Amino acid sequence: MKVSYHGHSVVKIETNGTTILIDPFITGNAGTDLDAASVQADVILLTHGHGDHVGDTVEIAKRNNALVIASAELADVLSWEGVRTHAMSIGGAYTFGFGRVKLTQAFHSSSYVNPETKTIVYTGMPTGILFTAEGRTIYHAGDTGLFGDMKIIGERNRIDLAFLPIGDNHTMGPEDAAVAADWLQAKQVVPIHFNTFPFIEQVPVYFISLLKEGVGTVLESGESISLVSVKGCTQAKDGGA
Repeated sequence: MKVSYHGHSVVKIETNGTTILIDPFITGNAGTDLDAASVQADVILLTHGHGDHVGDTVEIAKRNNALVIASAELADVLSWEGVRTHAMSIGGAYTFGFGRVKLTQAFHSSSYVNPETKTIVYTGMPTGILFTAEGRTIYHAGDTGLFGDMKIIGERNRIDLAFLPIGDNHTMGPEDAAVAADWLQAKQVVPIHFNTFPFIEQVPVYFISLLKEGVGTVLESGESISLVSVKGCTQAKDGGA
């Protein structure tokens, strides 16, 4: 399995012949190496409805006939745009042909803002994502503050790779994200959601310095991590998830 980072909160997972994009905010993202007009995706996973996460989802999904997986309300909004969707809710999991998706809680907000009409459309609860394939589990926290149930997420899942926001202001800052990393017990941790805008500027190596030695990795846009497949292995520590 190949997992790559593409600026802000954009993550790409390539597994079992399937390309998955998480939160494909490309247009307007100066830190990405992707091109919204040409990027390929079979599946798009969304953490919440804000524009810097939904991003180019509609264009990418329509061009690729990609399946968009999101919270129920956000899935409804996107289906009205002609996108093929699968709705989920926090605490629920579903096993697709390409892997298992489970939505976790996240403490943030989720909405679509139309500046022309000055209206805000509620798009459901914000979420994190647990994705499991090839015997490996990836956790994308989405936008969130620190919360105690991260301990439970870490206790119940063998997380190989966690993507945690460190930008502060709208999400955890480096110090809180370091506590989250400790609670999650992830084997590798990558910082996301920083330096895209002036108010979330951070020094990622400072965050890495707060973690246990060898756990943190800063990925530049386009860089990747390879996770070796573990066949026949369940990643839930207790057989649940």
